Amino acid sequence: MYMTAYTERERKYDVRDDGPVAPVPGLTFAGGATPADPSTDELQAVYFDTSDLRLIRAGVTLRRRAGGADAGWHLKLPGVDADTRVELRLPLDDPGGGASAPPAEFADLLAGQTRGAPLEPVAHIVTDRTTWRVLGDRGRPVAELTDDRVEATDLRRKTTVRWREVEFELAGDGDTALLKSADAQLRRHGMRRSSAPSKLARALEHEPDADRPADDTAGGQVVAYLRRQVATLTAMDLAARRAEPDAVHQLRVASRRLRSTLRVYLRLFDRRRTEPVRAELRWLGRRLGPARDLEVMEETLTGQVAELPAELVVGPVAARLTRHFAPARAKAATAVEQTLRSRRYLRLLDALNELIADPPLTDRAARSAADELPRHVRRAYRTTKRRVCRIDDADDHEEALHDARKAAKRLRYAAELARPAVGKPANRLRKRAKKVASVLGEHQDSAVIMPVVRQLGARAGQARENGFTFGLLYDRHQVGAADAERRFGPAWDRVTAKKTRRWLN
Repeated sequence: MYMTAYTERERKYDVRDDGPVAPVPGLTFAGGATPADPSTDELQAVYFDTSDLRLIRAGVTLRRRAGGADAGWHLKLPGVDADTRVELRLPLDDPGGGASAPPAEFADLLAGQTRGAPLEPVAHIVTDRTTWRVLGDRGRPVAELTDDRVEATDLRRKTTVRWREVEFELAGDGDTALLKSADAQLRRHGMRRSSAPSKLARALEHEPDADRPADDTAGGQVVAYLRRQVATLTAMDLAARRAEPDAVHQLRVASRRLRSTLRVYLRLFDRRRTEPVRAELRWLGRRLGPARDLEVMEETLTGQVAELPAELVVGPVAARLTRHFAPARAKAATAVEQTLRSRRYLRLLDALNELIADPPLTDRAARSAADELPRHVRRAYRTTKRRVCRIDDADDHEEALHDARKAAKRLRYAAELARPAVGKPANRLRKRAKKVASVLGEHQDSAVIMPVVRQLGARAGQARENGFTFGLLYDRHQVGAADAERRFGPAWDRVTAKKTRRWLN
């Protein structure tokens, strides 16, 4: 079936059942936009989730809707902010039928959320909807205003609730200013922003995990951080399955943050449970690494070639880059897909969710976060300092720099976690450790790219092509690596400054 994607930008409002029918007479919005004549529909929707609501916990909803102009299977995903959601649609398998199994295409996308648990009907929602198209200049639709009377049945508990709500949704090219204008107008007429992110959340009385405040113990702060990273990893899993740009990178970053946290704060946990998880996170990082590394190399070299004056691009340089990277990228992408489909990966997701649901905390975890967390950050700082001190005398200089970079990343994440409890001092260290890792990352990128460029230049020569441009690229990265190493010293000095590390003592 053909899948379509839409970006929704909307706001929901609670309104009394006996409140004014929207739109209120005389309602106008930014740019003079006004509601047109209304239309009415009855919408029947069956919502699917796992028995323990894994989808809605991830901010995802899956429904089969009948009635209205957009009947079909709808998969709604979190967007870039609270007003935005991405909706994927597939046509109904049986337009006249009731609940049926979700399409395989959606089930595959949701594998990281469901982790093998079956999808089943959890709610039935009937909406009596009145819709006004909001017309801008020249009569173009710029938004929709809907007045919904909702009857929702929780199919697990056999309970029914009823309410009324108003939605204001921008059309595809609607101006964001309209949302603000509508918000002001609707609030002025007694409506207020809905406290529930979706009809399903209201029907099931679900409270998002992110809304649950962390306690002020060390364990509470660390588990809250782990919970956020697991949520990010789960979201990036779905994005990676959709082949969204940068998704594999962000998936890898979330796994690295989790692994780093379990290492730096290991004394707060029973290691018999956390060490196997950390080992599996290391495996995941290694499986995702090649795809990201190839992506960085290709984008860097392609961009640098595009920036060169035409007279310095000698021979089929772009074509040779494509021939080199395309098969390697395809192979790495296949490896990522196989990883995300593997039972080992799904077991890791299960283990992570079990870890945050029932964290194996030690007695130390009950201590005050403000007192306990700096001790762990201090150990991360000392580890990083030891790695840095080894650089000059190391047999493998490049490997020593890389080890220092990895330690600086762990220090950055450790300080990041401590920031809510410690405040500005932790944030200062986070920023400065991030700068060190960034500078060493530039060095590492050039160090990895240089042998590839040298190889490409040699192949160009063997094919009787001019390797001049590859020589330029090699020189650029050689100079860049040296420059990054020079900048590393001052960046590290800022980390070791008394002002930066005073709070660790």
